[in-house]
Amino acid sequence: MFLSNNFSLPATTIAELYKQRWQVELFFKWIKQNLRIKTFYGTSENAVKAQIWITVSVYPLVAIMKKRLKIEASLYTILQVLSVTIFERMPSLQTLTREDYKAKVETKSKQLLLFD
Repeated sequence: MFLSNNFSLPATTIAELYKQRWQVELFFKWIKQNLRIKTFYGTSENAVKAQIWITVSVYPLVAIMKKRLKIEASLYTILQVLSVTIFERMPSLQTLTREDYKAKVETKSKQLLLFD
C-alpha cells in the first residue's frame, strides 16, 4: 500500500514514482559506500553533479590502475592511500606496493645533443 496526498494521479503512477525514488536512494547508498563521498562541498545542483561525476570518473581509473599494476590491495585501500599521499613526491606504485620503485632510465639517448 502506498500513501499519497496527490489524488489526481493513478495508483500505478504513484507506485512507479516510489520505485524510481528507491533507485535514487540505492544509488546514493552505493556512492556513500564505494565512492567515499561523505559530504557534498557545494549545495547547488551543478556542484553536486560535478562532485559525483569526478568521483565516478576516478573509480574506474583506480580499478584500471589496480589491474594493470597488479596491486593486491582493495580499491578502498588504494583510494585511502591515494587520498593521504596525493601531494607526496613519491611514485604511486611505490606507495601502493611493497616493492621498491626504480625508475627505468634509458642509457642510450635517441635525442641529439646540443652541447658537448
